[in-house]
Amino acid sequence: MKHTVTLIPGDGTGPELAEAARRVIDATGVQIEWEVVDAGADVMERYGTPLPPQVLQSVRKNRVALKGPITTPIGTGFRSVNVALRQELGLYACVRPCKLYKGVRSPYEHVDLVIIRENTEDLYAGVEFDTGTPEARQIVEMGKGKIAPDAAISIKPISPGASRRIVKYAFEYALAHGRRKVTAVTKANIMKFTDGLFFRVAREVAREYEGRVEYEERLIDNMCMQLVQKPELYDVLVMPNLYGDIVSDLAAGLVGGLGVAPGANIGDGYAVFEAIHGSAPKYKGLNKVNPTALILSGMLMLRHLGEQGAADRLERAVAHVIAEGRYVTYDLKPHRDDPTAVGTREMADAIIAALKAGV
Repeated sequence: MKHTVTLIPGDGTGPELAEAARRVIDATGVQIEWEVVDAGADVMERYGTPLPPQVLQSVRKNRVALKGPITTPIGTGFRSVNVALRQELGLYACVRPCKLYKGVRSPYEHVDLVIIRENTEDLYAGVEFDTGTPEARQIVEMGKGKIAPDAAISIKPISPGASRRIVKYAFEYALAHGRRKVTAVTKANIMKFTDGLFFRVAREVAREYEGRVEYEERLIDNMCMQLVQKPELYDVLVMPNLYGDIVSDLAAGLVGGLGVAPGANIGDGYAVFEAIHGSAPKYKGLNKVNPTALILSGMLMLRHLGEQGAADRLERAVAHVIAEGRYVTYDLKPHRDDPTAVGTREMADAIIAALKAGV
C-alpha cells in the first residue's frame, strides 16, 4: 500500500535529520510519497510566519506528518510551531516512548516507559496576562491578598472532557500494546480543583478497564523520585501538559538522552511524528547530530500507518547499530571525543545496511 506523508524538515539541524530519517524509512520498502513543506525560523522572512498556511493544508490532506526539529526562541513573541500544530490540528495526545537500547550509556538495565501527555490544556493553553494589565489586576483583586500586585498571571485550565479523552487514550494504548499498568500523575494535594479533577476523571475511566489494565496514582514530585530510583516499576504514565513535558525529558534521560527519544502527537484525525529534542542550530550543516530520535519517530509513524512488519525491522536495525557501537554519533560513544564517531549521514547509512542485511 502506498502512503502520502507530509515531511516538515524544520530548521537548524532539522533538514539533515529529516533527510536521514527519510532515507532509512524508504529503505524499509514501505511505499511513501513525501510531500515536503517548510516551517520554522528559516521561512519567517519569506512568509511572515513560522507556520505558513500550506503546512497545515498539507497535514490536513495527508493526515500524517514527520517533522524535524524547529527553533522556538525563548522569551519572545515568536509562536511555537510545535504548539501551534498541536492546537490547530487537535493533536491532544503527546506520546513519548522511553526505551533503553543495549549499547546506550545508562546506569539502568531495563527501562521501557511510555509518557502520555495531554496536549491542549494546562498552563500551555497560552492564557497569560502580563504584569500591570487590566486582566492581571482583576485576577490579583480576586486573589484577596494571595497574589503580589505586580504579578504576571498564567491560567491553568483542566477540563473533564480533555482529561477523560487523554486518560482513555492511555488505557487504550496500554491494551493495544500489551502494557500492564497506567499511572496517572498530578499534584492534586495542592491543586485540588484542577489536578484533583484530573484524578477524579481518571478514576472513573479506570473503572471501565478494571481487570484488564492496572491503575494507580502518583504525585508529580514523588513520581520524579520514583523514576530515578526504580523506573522498572512503571509502564504507561498519563498526566496533564506541563508535568508531561517535564517527565518525558526526565524519562529520556534514563535511556540515554533526547538523542534517542522519539515522539508522536496524535489526534482523532491527524498525527505528527517528531523527535523531542531541539534544532541545535550551532550544529547546523556539520553532519554531527544523532538521527536516532527522528528515525525512531519514523518507526512510530510506520506503526500508525499499519506497517507493523516494517516498523519492527526498522527498530531492530536501529538497535543493532547502537548495540554494535561502531557507526554511531559522538553522543553514543563511551567518550564524546571518540575519534571513531561518525556523522548523521553515516549512522543512517549503517542503519540502512542493517535493514538490507535483515538483522
